[in-house]
Amino acid sequence: MTLRIDLGEVITAMITPFDKDRAVDYKALEKVSKHLLNQNTDAIVVAGTTGESPTLTFDEEYEMLYCVKSITSGQCKVIMGAGSNSTDTAISSSKKAQELGADAILSVVPYYNKPSQQGLIEHFGAIAKSVDIPIILYNIPSRTGIDMTPETIAFLAKEYSNIVALKQSNANLDLISEIKMLVPDDFALYCGDDSLTLPMLSLGAHGVVSVASHVVGNEIKSMIHNFKAGQVIPAMNMHKILYPLFKKIFMAPNPTPIKGLLSKMGIVENIVRRPLVEVNEAQVLELYDLLDVIEKQLNN
Repeated sequence: MTLRIDLGEVITAMITPFDKDRAVDYKALEKVSKHLLNQNTDAIVVAGTTGESPTLTFDEEYEMLYCVKSITSGQCKVIMGAGSNSTDTAISSSKKAQELGADAILSVVPYYNKPSQQGLIEHFGAIAKSVDIPIILYNIPSRTGIDMTPETIAFLAKEYSNIVALKQSNANLDLISEIKMLVPDDFALYCGDDSLTLPMLSLGAHGVVSVASHVVGNEIKSMIHNFKAGQVIPAMNMHKILYPLFKKIFMAPNPTPIKGLLSKMGIVENIVRRPLVEVNEAQVLELYDLLDVIEKQLNN
């Protein structure tokens, strides 16, 4: 299948590292970025929900985008989380992302003000008209309070050539079938929940926007490649090995568990911005022990 633009199969929604003063730790940002390259990620999302975007300033987001672009130096694509529940703000952020060289933007369904489907069409249409770079729509009703319908998604995909993909974070797999039946063939669908990656692949998803890829990116990519090559049993076996981690990294509000695990691995400090609170040492050890079990299973 030829896509409008291929942003890769494993896109990592990157955490934002903070220092002990809860300022963005740009030295650790370099460490995380290089770690993700070693995990074979195809693209990095800067300032998404996993990056604690609600507590970042615009200046911090733009500086992070600039830094990650410089650090990765074309080795992977860099996507900016540029959504907002204000259309004007989303347009401004999208334009800045384009100016700073983002390869694409991730634009979330407006939250809290709960627009109608027509409001969503006008919101995303205005963003699409304001920039030339690719746009990934992001539908996550558990956080926004509304669900973008397959019909709305299809309208936007057909009407705007730079709306190229959807990150779908909705466990209702019937909606995946409905979306795939309505959107153009060159429009990419990404799973927004690690544990649903394999089921969504079976319904035509192209890949995943992942949190778990911080630590098992190579394994997720192997699962996707095996499935697409018709090696369904190896893909299923990998899913079964990774599934406990997929669920456990959401034992507490994202990204607190994955940050705790990365801290145990010596990559970042276990620090988040309020109102989030850090996972405790017992939870960190539980995650670390699970990762050790997975590594042993993979090596058998």
